[in-house]
Amino acid sequence: MKLVPRRSTERGHADHGWLKTFHTFSFASYQSSQHDHFGCLRVINEDRVAPHTGFGTHAHREFEIFSYIVSGELEHRDSMGNVEVMTRGDLQMTSAGTGIRHSEHCHGGQQVHFLQIWSIPSTSRLPPQYFTRHFSDEEKKDQWAHIVAPVDAPGVVEKREASGPAPVHSPLHLFATLLSPGKSLSRPFLQASGAQRKGYIHVVQTSGYNPKEASGAHIRVLGAEGEPVELREGDGAYIMAAPGEELTVENVGSSVAEVLLFDME
Repeated sequence: MKLVPRRSTERGHADHGWLKTFHTFSFASYQSSQHDHFGCLRVINEDRVAPHTGFGTHAHREFEIFSYIVSGELEHRDSMGNVEVMTRGDLQMTSAGTGIRHSEHCHGGQQVHFLQIWSIPSTSRLPPQYFTRHFSDEEKKDQWAHIVAPVDAPGVVEKREASGPAPVHSPLHLFATLLSPGKSLSRPFLQASGAQRKGYIHVVQTSGYNPKEASGAHIRVLGAEGEPVELREGDGAYIMAAPGEELTVENVGSSVAEVLLFDME
């Protein structure tokens, strides 16, 4: 297994006043040939949107787009007729397919903090679809909650609202945990065809907006060649692993770490 850290300060960053955003991969004015995508994973934007502002109606096509709500309330409206206000623990998935238009605004009087994630679908020209799922803090506490999985994976229900992972038309699984100080958690990479799995781990910036050197929650990632990799809020790491190879995450800090783990072909 090999891990390559992606430090928070290396991400693309913009402060537009109403929007404070970090880009793990090329997006908008941030362009990097070294960090354009990883496998089918194309976008991880960590966004904070001020009250009474947001992204006006705009179009998407041929992307799987999901929003992971960290805090605050996010209002979604789209051309399929969906209108929804999402809060912490909610995960909203839009399969844009042949094309949709949507808007996203901060709802209420507090800033909304969420991650917007895009993946490249395995099949083009799919009909647009919309899904929502909810995962409580208790479901994530010191265990991996399986929050996104391929549409044909066991336990995935292709309905607008259901239990279990949200369906995605990409070879991508996403797990989330709230790891307590002193706790550790392991997970093997999925068994699949091919000699290697791709992964990405991200520590959510839960203790506040910080464009400087990463601080806050502190984890150690083991399983890699050489020394363990230590990450703080906003940091991430690319992972190359053999199918079945185990990754271990330890919380070596003094606060709960909110961690996302992608497992991909």
